[in-house]
Amino acid sequence: MSKVAILGSGSWATALAKIVMTNEQEINWYIRRQEAIDAFVQTGQNPGYLSNVQFDTSRIHFDTDINKIISASDVMILAIPSPYVKQTTSKIRRSLRGKTIITAVKGMIPDENMIVTDYLAQKFGMSDDHLAVIAGPCHAEEIALDRLSYLTIGCANRDKAQQVATLLQTSYVKTCISDDVVGLEYSSVMKNIYAIAAGMCQSLRYGDNFQSVLIANAIQEIQRFAQATNNGHRNIDASGYLGDVLVTSYSKFSRNRQFGQMIGMGYSVKAAQMEMQMVAEGYYGTNCIHIANEALQVNLPIVDAMYAILYERQSPTIVIQELTQKLQ
Repeated sequence: MSKVAILGSGSWATALAKIVMTNEQEINWYIRRQEAIDAFVQTGQNPGYLSNVQFDTSRIHFDTDINKIISASDVMILAIPSPYVKQTTSKIRRSLRGKTIITAVKGMIPDENMIVTDYLAQKFGMSDDHLAVIAGPCHAEEIALDRLSYLTIGCANRDKAQQVATLLQTSYVKTCISDDVVGLEYSSVMKNIYAIAAGMCQSLRYGDNFQSVLIANAIQEIQRFAQATNNGHRNIDASGYLGDVLVTSYSKFSRNRQFGQMIGMGYSVKAAQMEMQMVAEGYYGTNCIHIANEALQVNLPIVDAMYAILYERQSPTIVIQELTQKLQ
């Protein structure tokens, strides 16, 4: 896949750039701030994220103008936190006709309450065949360390999915494909909510026994919600679903788990966000899934509990205690 671009400059964008550069001679890279690009070129490292990864910047065409990057690219990997996707894509003035966007966003568009592929299809008139998603248990920090990771590529066009899978496969990244774009996207959103819950319960001194029950019920919630939104065939036990829930809920690299731990220790939402200085997608995802479920009325007790704590400011101690009576 020639002329590949990375849109975004965070840790996940940086990890994906590292992967793509294993298979592509050159890439284009949109980074919003010129000073970040200047520091990157000078040191060969992203100054803000995964600074232990060294890049050959002579193979990277940086630009702060997203339209120049799009014009020069056939394939764009969107790796921007969900709260900023709408703001970033509003700058696009170039036609996306014939181009492919691969979304690596693990959240929904907050103001629109839409998954990213639906938002891109509506805003730019893109067809399903030119929209793909990246899912699966894959922390950027482990990509930086060349640790074996697994990605699932979702696209309605299986040939396109296989092309993307080939682009992202390396000696330390294994890939598989799926046509369950909607299920993978919603699972990627919801797993962050459950990671917050897991971190919260850890701070509240719930043990491993309860944590296992929490995650078992979480995967059932994803299954019910995915079926309500898109009643198709999916193997919810696959790594793109269950594997992603597990790693996000238990890993020391999980910012959503860390966010939940802080809330469980008594931090306010704002204080936790300020101290982390990173986006915990699950906070925004909780509200999006809650709103979406007002119409669907799927049984989602863990999501409901997180909404009560994060948005209604109810006591984590009391809400989690009540939640224990609803899980099996």
